Amino acid sequence: MGDGLEHDELVRLYGPWRPRSPADVAALFVGLPGTWWIAGGWAIETFTGRSRPHGDIDPSIARSDVPLLRAHLAGRMDVWAADRGALRPLVDETDALPETCGNLWLRQSGSDPWEYDVLLMDIDSGKWAYKRDRSITLPVSELLWERDGIRHLRPEVQLLHKAPGLRPQDQQDFDACLPLLSEAAAAWLRSALERAHPGHPWIHALALTPPRAPRSG
Repeated sequence: MGDGLEHDELVRLYGPWRPRSPADVAALFVGLPGTWWIAGGWAIETFTGRSRPHGDIDPSIARSDVPLLRAHLAGRMDVWAADRGALRPLVDETDALPETCGNLWLRQSGSDPWEYDVLLMDIDSGKWAYKRDRSITLPVSELLWERDGIRHLRPEVQLLHKAPGLRPQDQQDFDACLPLLSEAAAAWLRSALERAHPGHPWIHALALTPPRAPRSG
């Protein structure tokens, strides 16, 4: 939710999460217009092939596609805006989404666990921009990769999003990805960190790692 709380504290404050998988997301999003993908820890796990604990699952869409998502889920899932530690239900189409809101939480009703944490990304004219430094961009065609028919956020981009928090699980994800990143991916991440987060410890680690052969994903 962008408030820096650990998963256990989020559960204590806001309630439990039902375990979901990328296959569950794919089933829920069948027929959704626009592009969606898997981000967060599941995207890292798919890339590395290493199982890891997951507090929730993070499907992701372009912010501009929120009306499409809400129409697609109408009558099936309640949509809540998760904005800087506050939760608010989006009851009808007149409810505007705050510009600062980066997450939508989904559940079937108030008596049910949360199921999906939808991450909103800034995409305009087919180009993604990093929310903390909009000079860092990528075409959507270079933002995603696919496995088993499901699109995922590229690991170097996901690691950039994880970099500011630098929680233990973020460091573990970086360590798992580092030996698998292609030379181009590692160079992109290092450049992006130098620009957006100068002095970040991952910059040094990326500089010390020898070039890797290209890898799928």
